[in-house]
Amino acid sequence: MNLFRNLLFWLALALVGALVAQVLVQDPGEVLVRFRGHDYRSTVVGAALLLVIAAFALWLLWTVLALPFRGWRGFRNRQARLRLTDGLGALHLGHWARAEKQLELAAQRDEAAPVALVAAAHAADARGDAGAALRHLDALTERAPLASAIARAQRAFDEGDPTTALAILDAPNAQPLAPRGLMLRAHALGALGRAHEAYGMLGALRQQQAASPAHLDELQSHWAAASLAGAPDANALADRWDALPKTLQSDPDVVGAYAERASAMRWDAAAASKIEQALAAHWDESLVETYGALPVDSPEARRAQLEAWLAAHPESPATLRALARLQPWPMAEGTLHRAVAQGGGAHAWEALAEGYAAAGDAESARLSYANALRAVRGEPTLALPNRGLRDRIADEAAIEIRDEHGVPRLRE
Repeated sequence: MNLFRNLLFWLALALVGALVAQVLVQDPGEVLVRFRGHDYRSTVVGAALLLVIAAFALWLLWTVLALPFRGWRGFRNRQARLRLTDGLGALHLGHWARAEKQLELAAQRDEAAPVALVAAAHAADARGDAGAALRHLDALTERAPLASAIARAQRAFDEGDPTTALAILDAPNAQPLAPRGLMLRAHALGALGRAHEAYGMLGALRQQQAASPAHLDELQSHWAAASLAGAPDANALADRWDALPKTLQSDPDVVGAYAERASAMRWDAAAASKIEQALAAHWDESLVETYGALPVDSPEARRAQLEAWLAAHPESPATLRALARLQPWPMAEGTLHRAVAQGGGAHAWEALAEGYAAAGDAESARLSYANALRAVRGEPTLALPNRGLRDRIADEAAIEIRDEHGVPRLRE
């Protein structure tokens, strides 16, 4: 296609040239130039050729005169590139002083200034000279305000000052924010307890590809949970929950945050309902922990739900501990020993210690507390006085774990 267009262009040009030549042959024309009492006559073709020759001579003269200046400019550009390359290499290897010196020299060229000054500030910070780092960033503000704003905001955020970082990023000279600036602003909002605003920036972060999709999914879950945990009132909590995608409404962290916040607002039934729905979609021990910690308004219904879950997940220590809270002590004792046998660890031992203490069995309570500490340290636990080998075998032998196809499997 390009060849065909080129051929058409040259044919059209040849045709136009032929027409012009035909006109000039019929009437070559006359050009008269009178200068200082002398007359100079020529045809139109001759005058055009003289103008072309004069223009070429002027271009050639300008090229020769400008050649030293172009050579000097090229030399300085090569020197700046070499200094920038050497400075970045020294920064990577940890030669902070040499890196800062080379990068400061490279920054004398406007083209390299943004990269060189930011890297020089990093080198100055690495060798502990905050004043030099700020000096480099001050010099960068005039040449590249956006790069300077992002570097200053990152520095403030790393120093634990998200308020200053956010103020720098919201300044007019930092707009429009680059992808890194958007990500930094979202992190600053999250650090300031404004996770709901950070969550609202996810659309822009995905559009700008500010991070990998997997990392953005993690941030979405984290900010959604923090947004629910920080809901100021019941209406805001309900609105934020309804705005979440279905995938997040079954995320353990998100559901747990909603349940804890709803429980704090005395929405215990709503909290329990959301956990039950999430566990129906995906089993998670941490959600069962949250469910067991909720205030109980209907022990019978809560106990029936826990027994149903225990039938489906008999190896779940969290379900066993939650069920034990709703049982009388002699029965709760056996349930908690099952929880210990199924890997309940320190939490199950602490629940046993509290139960023994309430029942007046001081020795068993003391040993249970000691076993909780041993479980945290990974040490062998001590046998309780009234718990024999037969009881321990019964705790473990009653459990059969099956996979999603119903095939029995070994417990990890």
